[in-house]
Amino acid sequence: MPSSILSHYPYRPDSYDELFGEDGVRPHWQEFLDHIDESSADVLKARAAQLARGIQQNGVTYNVYADPRGTDRPWSLDLLPLILPTEEWRGISAAISQRVRLLDALLGDLYGDQTTLAEGLLPPELVFGHKGFHWPCKGIKPAGGAFLHLYAADLARSPDGHWWVIADRTQSPSGAGYALENRLLVSRAFPDLFRDLQVQTLAGFFRGLQRSLGSQAPTDGEHPLTVLLTPGPFNETYFEHVYLARYLGFPLVEGQDLTVRHDTVYLKTVSGLKRVHAILRRLDDDFCDPVELRADSALGVPGLLGAVRAGRVLVANALGSGLLESAALPGFLPGISRHLLGEELMMPSVATWWCGEEPAKAVVLKHLRELVIKPTFPGGGSDVIFGDQLDAPQLAALAARIEADPSAFVAQELVKLSRAPAWTGGHRRKLMTRAMGLRVYAAITPEGYSVLPGGLARVAGMDNTRILTMQKGGSSKDTWVPSDGPVSTFSLLQNTLRVSDLIGETGTLSSRLAENLFWFGRYGERCDAVARLARLALSRLSEGRRTERAGALSVMLDLAAGAGLIEGEVSATPLAKAELDLFRAVLDRRAECGLAANLQRLTWCATQAREHLSLDHWHALKRLSAEIESARGRVSDVSALLEFLDEALTTFVSLSGFAMDNMTRDMGWRLHIVGRRLERLDNLSGRLARFLRRYAEVAGPLHRELAVEALLELCDSIITYRTRYRAQPELLPAMHLLTMDDANPHALAFQARMLSNYLKTFETDGVELGVAELDRAFGAVQAFPWAHLESLCPEPERREAVLQLADLLDHLARAGRHLSDRLAMRFFSHVGIAGQATFAA
Repeated sequence: MPSSILSHYPYRPDSYDELFGEDGVRPHWQEFLDHIDESSADVLKARAAQLARGIQQNGVTYNVYADPRGTDRPWSLDLLPLILPTEEWRGISAAISQRVRLLDALLGDLYGDQTTLAEGLLPPELVFGHKGFHWPCKGIKPAGGAFLHLYAADLARSPDGHWWVIADRTQSPSGAGYALENRLLVSRAFPDLFRDLQVQTLAGFFRGLQRSLGSQAPTDGEHPLTVLLTPGPFNETYFEHVYLARYLGFPLVEGQDLTVRHDTVYLKTVSGLKRVHAILRRLDDDFCDPVELRADSALGVPGLLGAVRAGRVLVANALGSGLLESAALPGFLPGISRHLLGEELMMPSVATWWCGEEPAKAVVLKHLRELVIKPTFPGGGSDVIFGDQLDAPQLAALAARIEADPSAFVAQELVKLSRAPAWTGGHRRKLMTRAMGLRVYAAITPEGYSVLPGGLARVAGMDNTRILTMQKGGSSKDTWVPSDGPVSTFSLLQNTLRVSDLIGETGTLSSRLAENLFWFGRYGERCDAVARLARLALSRLSEGRRTERAGALSVMLDLAAGAGLIEGEVSATPLAKAELDLFRAVLDRRAECGLAANLQRLTWCATQAREHLSLDHWHALKRLSAEIESARGRVSDVSALLEFLDEALTTFVSLSGFAMDNMTRDMGWRLHIVGRRLERLDNLSGRLARFLRRYAEVAGPLHRELAVEALLELCDSIITYRTRYRAQPELLPAMHLLTMDDANPHALAFQARMLSNYLKTFETDGVELGVAELDRAFGAVQAFPWAHLESLCPEPERREAVLQLADLLDHLARAGRHLSDRLAMRFFSHVGIAGQATFAA
């Protein structure tokens, strides 16, 4: 029998401990503790490793700016959940439900009749001095009547175990998606315990939010379309935006995906404009509408507030709801609650004094060392200051600042956070304790406000930390609330659908997402082509001293120069300089046409389209990005670089395989494949044309034979050639294989046939897309007199034919690029008649 896991538990009687009290283990923890007490250190370590694998496999990240480990830091989750007793949770749930009703009513009052200001219950400075108060929102009544659809309260325990609210999140609260992911991961680590404790599930909460957005949205009889509006991949919680959009079944959109016409919001989709009825936003108020709110915003939707004012769209939370995110507000809520609800506030806020009131300022200045000083408004330009950490001169300086601008400061009682058990992660069965806070969520449902049974518990990353923040190394916990009755088995992932609900293909693929899938295909092919060319040029460089290989080397270096991998004229470039250029082209992101730069573009497209890609896609790409970063420091010779390029090419081939096997055959996938085919057509026709012009200058049959062999290798067709002809490489059969053989996936005919097949499914005018021009260009290549390339043909006539074919291939490349531009105008832009005039000019 192993020794108790509590043998070395660091219990501190000076603060509330979630697990352990004066009488020992708290009753609601006993069953869980008995279970892990019976588990060996290896078992617990294996479960922690399972948790870490789940985070890595699911791509759960929390973006941290200026982090040396990269912006997309893996999410931090402790193995042990926070367990709250059922009866205690009832009190929390009731208090949070009351608080969100109060704050919703307060927003309605402040943007309406403003009776709280008239009655002196709230100082006008805290409203009109807050940059979150938006005058354009005054008088607007949101669709459905509710201002707050999703609310979060940050809670902390007092030393006697009672809960306090320390902050309200009313604008676009984050973390609910992470709480859901935490639940999925931790419940899998302790499946038996999760079942035996009858932990309340979370799906019903999200279903209620989903239903309320649909039912409150102004639909005019249409089926409601709700979208999730994100600032984009640079936001620290972007993973959560993607995750919630998938879970709730909402298209994930950015501001550029939406347009307002006649006070109606539309989503730009590949099938045209589609009306949006509700927007669940993760964008701050200021940035939502550059016309009426913040003119320099590039993230919002011009005209959005006009659509809200006209009652044509529901925005959750209502624009202007950030007004209530003020450190000074909690001190006034008890009186406001009696005025607006006729109720006493059920859960107190931490004791708060706004220095803009003279009596409060006097109290603060007298007890400055015992208090926490905060800016009145978010973004007030002042950090949180703990008075007990200041010496006498610093306290005097702080007092002078408060005296100079008292309304800018709020003082709060110093909260001694409760402590929760955390797994050490080591080889011993040992627990540690960390300071903890709990973020609790409430969402509106058709039946009223509902509170998420649990929440996002946040724990400090280091001991004695007073501020809980994921940006500075904090971690998270799943929160378990046992049920005293049957547990709901409802899941958003297992809805019962009727025949009328069946969907063959989504009709809400945004144009931005489609464009990124299209360019994800193009950049994937481009990376593959650059890697192959660099690998072949480097391998030929290593053979450069062999005279018989000089012709093939000069051709490969010329192709590399044409692709922008080598600077200057090849004839004047020493081999050592060419080698350095190729190293730079592979590893340096500043080389515009190189592999690292194109891989960065490919990763960006994948980030933008992440909700449409499989985890295999994502992991392969992130792994290659990490490898190219590490390669900069360790790759110093040609052989090592060739080895890296071999690995990179394997990844690019696997990305192509993932596209064929792991992506749903919808419009996004078709555009992705078309992008791949167009890029291969462009690369292949351009390089064949350049090769032919260089080939015409190569003297000697051996040099020409080796040059053709290198070309076949570059186009990944050397094995097909040898299998088919069983002869030394010659120009005529090689060019025919690479242009006219539509069974060869690396031939131009194959690209043309595939493009024709896919473009037919787009249900649009082929003339509009420029398909006829592509057909004519390829038809000219088909009509080329191939007999003029035979080795028995007179040399002048053969040379002229080579150059003629090069011109035809250049024309084919231009037709492909024109088709790409037309596709962009048809599916990725929505500019109406103006767009047609652009091409007519």
